Amino acid sequence: MMNREELKQLYKESETEAGVYQIKNTHNQKVWISATRNLKTMNGKLFTLKMGSHINKQLQQEWNEYGEEAFVFEVLEVLKKKEDGFFDEKDALKKLEQKWLDQLQPYGERGYHQEKKKEQ
Repeated sequence: MMNREELKQLYKESETEAGVYQIKNTHNQKVWISATRNLKTMNGKLFTLKMGSHINKQLQQEWNEYGEEAFVFEVLEVLKKKEDGFFDEKDALKKLEQKWLDQLQPYGERGYHQEKKKEQ
């Protein structure tokens, strides 16, 4: 069995994956889409929902109403990192998230996002 220091080192060395995930309400099919530089942070979102402190009030309200069993967390896409040359992970992640927002349109009855106002 590994000691605590060995486990911490193993965790630090483990590869983090960036990507886009969704939290889906299986009761009404609404979704919350989010990008993250570390997909392991989905556990943190689960924790905030359980604690009643998620940033999206409508999602939190429905979580409280329907319960944890009505929601699933799903990775939509893992960000493919460019091996050579300059790679702006933050920008690539933003574009990947926008791709999924455009594709799934999680607004109004379909999701927990607010549509952004069109610039004139």
